[in-house]
Formats: sequence, C-alpha cells, structure tokens
Amino acid sequence: MAEVYLNEGEPIDAALRRFKRKVQQEDIIKEVKRHSYYMKPGEKRRLKQALARKHRRKKFRRERE
Repeated sequence: MAEVYLNEGEPIDAALRRFKRKVQQEDIIKEVKRHSYYMKPGEKRRLKQALARKHRRKKFRRERE
C-alpha cells in the first residue's frame, strides 16, 4: 500500500506527485486492472503467447537495424 506523508510547508501538489510516482513504481494500477475481471486460463495463455510474439518481432526488428 502506497503511503505518502505531507511534510511541513509542503504543497499538496508535490505530495500528490510523490504519491503518483510511488503508485506507479509499485505497479498498483497494473495489479488492479489485472484483477478487475476474470480471465479464463486459455485466454490468459493466448494473451501471454501474443505478447511473446510481439516482443520477439520487436527484438528481431531492432537486431536488423
């Protein structure tokens, strides 16, 4: 759980920026999105394979340049 304490004399905007950065570093948003709906095991596997193909294509393109 991300917690940010407001320092004395610190504007709320700065604390909010620190909070957003901390949430992003801890991948809280990604985790919430992942648990927001149920994904069947086969669907999960297909998605994982599609991402692997995408990464391989990207890596291959980078090596050719």
